[in-house]
Amino acid sequence: MKPSSCALDPCPSSLIKSNRAAISPLITQIINKSLKSGHVPLPLKTAIIKPLLKKSTLDQDILSNYRPISHLPFLSKVLEKAVATQLQLHLEQNSLYEKFQSGFRSAHSTETALLRVTNDIYMAADAGSTSLLVLLDLTAAFDTVDHNILLHRLHAEVGLCDTVLDWFKSFLSNRLECVSLGKAKSQAVSVSCGVPQGSVLGPLLFSLYMLPLGQIINRYNISFHCYADDIQLYIRTGASSPSSLNAFTTCLEEIRKWMTQNFLQLNCSKTEAMLIGTPHQVQSSTMTTVFFSGQDIPLSTIVTNLGVRMDSQLTFENHIKHLFKICFLHLRNISKIRPFLSFSDAETLVHAFVSSRLDYCNSLFVGIHKKHLQKLQYIQNSAARILLRARKSAHITPILHDLHWLPITCRIQYKIALITHQCLNGSSPDYLKDLLTPHSSTRSLRSQDCNFLHLPRSRLRSMGDRAFAVAAPRLWNSLPDHLRAPQPLTDFKRGLKTFLFKQAYSAST
Repeated sequence: MKPSSCALDPCPSSLIKSNRAAISPLITQIINKSLKSGHVPLPLKTAIIKPLLKKSTLDQDILSNYRPISHLPFLSKVLEKAVATQLQLHLEQNSLYEKFQSGFRSAHSTETALLRVTNDIYMAADAGSTSLLVLLDLTAAFDTVDHNILLHRLHAEVGLCDTVLDWFKSFLSNRLECVSLGKAKSQAVSVSCGVPQGSVLGPLLFSLYMLPLGQIINRYNISFHCYADDIQLYIRTGASSPSSLNAFTTCLEEIRKWMTQNFLQLNCSKTEAMLIGTPHQVQSSTMTTVFFSGQDIPLSTIVTNLGVRMDSQLTFENHIKHLFKICFLHLRNISKIRPFLSFSDAETLVHAFVSSRLDYCNSLFVGIHKKHLQKLQYIQNSAARILLRARKSAHITPILHDLHWLPITCRIQYKIALITHQCLNGSSPDYLKDLLTPHSSTRSLRSQDCNFLHLPRSRLRSMGDRAFAVAAPRLWNSLPDHLRAPQPLTDFKRGLKTFLFKQAYSAST
């Protein structure tokens, strides 16, 4: 547990953690009594709401730009963590999770979600079809969850009953919250709907609330992916699938009706659509809008999907331009205070504000244009020079070597290889594992025990070759035998970095 304290805590959580040997028996007794009785004490259901601006660039005077984060007592989070661990185990063992829901799940992330979506779009373009991508936006989704519907889901679809179901009834009922802003604090009011943002169970319960949505979309044979309340739907379009657009429109209308019935509100003004394919495929299409909820949604040329700016050819040019601007804003600020920082403090700042951005979803950058890779490398080079306080004219290769930093291209390869290893060793989403197939041969060959992957055929370097189903096997099969062998993740990461490091700097050493 993170040692985050709440104003409702009688003592700092760090004090509890430092004296856990003496306090944990009492906490254990409280948790066990709560679980056995199916009752959650009222003090553990009281929250202080602190509004958090969704983005720093938004207008602070508009209330809808804030996210209501619930600050709960430390003991409440411990209790929720105990329940969440058992609930997640039940969901895993009984295959109750929605396969294409990546929010708040172990080994799932925005990167794995985008890898699967872009893979399918690349393969469609490689086969000669454009893809229509629609991003649905929900308004205050966590705050409008109906408790009776949620409890029905937990009973009918998740299989909870008796004391366990009583515990969740108690958890959701008679909750209190007040708003704290600066030194001002509102009166406590009861909560009649919604799951608390900032709690441990809230996100998991929301995912279970959304379970029927996947069943609706699957009936229309439409590809989709969810990350919490972010919903992506995509289909192949063109002459090969003329009826798909009609099915897509019908599916969108049924989704809208289901949302209304479940007290969820679609924000049509923020719903975006984009046609993706090769330049020729996109230009040849006559589609300009998508009809949804009684209005035509114009096709966009750029959309922001889970923090990544995507364009209609998936060049990621606009994303890298934005990355360039943000990273250099932070680098300029770091350079101003660098003379007053120790090396370790400066390194922490660089990794927090620059390296983390360069590595975010960088597995999507496989096969991007060389000029975009050079921009990313220029960001890393500038960060390295600032960190070591080197001159601009200093040769960059020895600097990166001394810092033990992999160049951008190698960092992309590292991420792809790492995800591939996780797919082959059971710690990645099933929807990525499905894209990889072990190599098999009709004849007995010496290479059959080398853990090679089957490499699918692709036509287009700009599309098919960039799909995870193609790029991952190609990279994996190029690794030395000792890296492809089954081994713990920590050993693989160490060996992979050593291999890529030697490959990157062999000419300079």
